[in-house]
Amino acid sequence: MTTAVRRAGAFAAVASLALVAPLVVSIEEPALATVAAIGPFLLVAVFALSVNEEHALFDLFARPGDRRDGTLYSLAGFSLAAAGMAILSVGFGMPAHVYVGTIVLLALGNLAGQFTRTVSMGAVVVTAGFVAGGVIAATAAQLFTVELSGASVSLPRIVFLAASGGLLAALLRELLFERDHALVMLCVGLVLWLFAAIPVEITATRIGVALTVTVLLGYASYALETASLAGMLTGVLLSLLTIVLGDYGWFLMLVAFFGIGGLSSKYRYEIKRERGIAEENAASSHEFVSGLGLSEALFFYAFAGAVGAALADTLSSEIGGFYDNPRLITTLEVVDPGTDGAVTWQGELAGFAGALTVAGIAFVGFDAVGALGALCVVAASAVGMTVDSLLGATIEGRVTGNQGVNFLATLAAAVMGIALAASVGLSI
Repeated sequence: MTTAVRRAGAFAAVASLALVAPLVVSIEEPALATVAAIGPFLLVAVFALSVNEEHALFDLFARPGDRRDGTLYSLAGFSLAAAGMAILSVGFGMPAHVYVGTIVLLALGNLAGQFTRTVSMGAVVVTAGFVAGGVIAATAAQLFTVELSGASVSLPRIVFLAASGGLLAALLRELLFERDHALVMLCVGLVLWLFAAIPVEITATRIGVALTVTVLLGYASYALETASLAGMLTGVLLSLLTIVLGDYGWFLMLVAFFGIGGLSSKYRYEIKRERGIAEENAASSHEFVSGLGLSEALFFYAFAGAVGAALADTLSSEIGGFYDNPRLITTLEVVDPGTDGAVTWQGELAGFAGALTVAGIAFVGFDAVGALGALCVVAASAVGMTVDSLLGATIEGRVTGNQGVNFLATLAAAVMGIALAASVGLSI
């Protein structure tokens, strides 16, 4: 057994302290319940901050950074984050199964990931081990907690929370530093608390379809190399959420972007690289907009407009890059291929084709989306694609980078989708 596996096992043992949460529910005195819930983790944190480097447990828990610092900051951070989660559960209404499931997911998922690393060093394989182990452990922990506390939570919802939490945790771990497990824990816990409160019925059939589709989508993305690891996790997580919380039509629009956009970035990649315009995993670089406090119709057109803009911009860049004499969108002067804000008529045509694809899926997949609704999706997508080019020519590289421009462009498309839908009174 490697040092990393032993350390992960030790953290998993600490995480098991969260299992006292179902027992705390029966304590009527709030102060006593809070102390009982956070006490074990606070004791571990005190130990972590005071233990001597000579102690055998120091070697068991210490990460490389802890050894340099001479203090078990990782263990202290993990324990204090768990104590903070316990306060949210006891004092502010976070469901006990969400609290327990989150902590167990991260600890047991990490153990599974470290064990997987002994077999394969591939980042995708290790991440798959983390997600699979975390989801299984979180599902079991939630079932255990629900059984002891007497709460009424369906198995499909428990599986959904475990799966979405596992994917979100893997994504955050990929984007953050390894030692930021406390931040990951709090983020995942708060998001799962939100998901647990959403009043939507989750059936066994829907969660089964969602898990099957997302696994296949993740494998296809990995096999075809159409996205980075972070991009793959983002796509899989969004797919799971759109199927379970939305509708299959929402999912088809999302797949249109990831599938067509990803494959277009691979099309004649060597030629694009020679021209200096190739982007690694181009389809994974876009960000999507979500909204709170919107009606279902307005949110739908914001979503469709943002996805359409992302696909339109991807196709415009990837296809337009093959052609010479692109023109800067602000001055129309001829510039070199790959210049930020440069467009070609061929690329613009490909972009409109992408927008029409998303609009067509919306038209076919949703009975309430008629010709006017589809036209609104195309218009919002075209606005987003144009804004991307305008911002690329004016502020990219000076005020913000490519990611920032992509975000602002999809935001503009979402806002335009909302404005158009509201102005003509569209419903869904």
